[in-house]
Amino acid sequence: MGLPRVVLRLGGTVGLLLVGCVLTLALPVLPAASRDRALRTWFRMLLCVLGVGLAFGERIPPGGALVVSNHVSWLDVVALQALHPMRMLAKVEVRSWPLLGPLAGRAGTVYIDRDRLSALPGAVRTIADELRAGAVIGAFPEGTTWCGRASGRFRPAVFQAAVDAGVRMQPVALVFRTEAGEPTTAAAFLGDATLVDSVLAVARMRGLVVELVVLPELVGTDRRELAEQAQSAIVAATGASPGHQASPEHRSAHDLAA
Repeated sequence: MGLPRVVLRLGGTVGLLLVGCVLTLALPVLPAASRDRALRTWFRMLLCVLGVGLAFGERIPPGGALVVSNHVSWLDVVALQALHPMRMLAKVEVRSWPLLGPLAGRAGTVYIDRDRLSALPGAVRTIADELRAGAVIGAFPEGTTWCGRASGRFRPAVFQAAVDAGVRMQPVALVFRTEAGEPTTAAAFLGDATLVDSVLAVARMRGLVVELVVLPELVGTDRRELAEQAQSAIVAATGASPGHQASPEHRSAHDLAA
């Protein structure tokens, strides 16, 4: 993209983030349907100003659920929210991110401390309580971002929360492609790249499209089997190569998952 178009995209993004901060102040007084519609519209506008197309077929059914997805980029959160507003799991460090941290908190983000293993049972209980209350919670069980052509092993802890709460588990596959339909890793948020680097890379790209594929619900009560089912279904939908452990370039500092 030419420099003037990139500047317009970045300016529009900053403007929308400021509008989002105001919007989140009004969310608590809005009826649930109006709140969801306002959030979905705002996230779709954010994709639009960044020049990112959104493609999807099936929608996520109404009602409380755990939504699990592969993790490629910070754009994953934006795309999922544009499809169906939900409360995302996020590491506690996100609270300190300039502008984005307060916005995420006001949007109902569920924060967890991923660096303390002893905090895991409490995190599972917190997520289960939110699910029982009817929340739609989004999570990235891989534990870090991957490039999209390969994927990480899905961690089972978050599935235990859904089993304990007795709610449905909905896998959603995220695929980034060009306008011509070719898979692309351009949106991947990896390695030494900063958030600013990644935003600039997305803003410079012409014809980036994120496609969301809503897959059949998971059935079962064994968290490890459920994690494997989700990973297999998403890998089949994305065409990614299944991985096992995160490589050094898949830096967990960019992770928004439990």
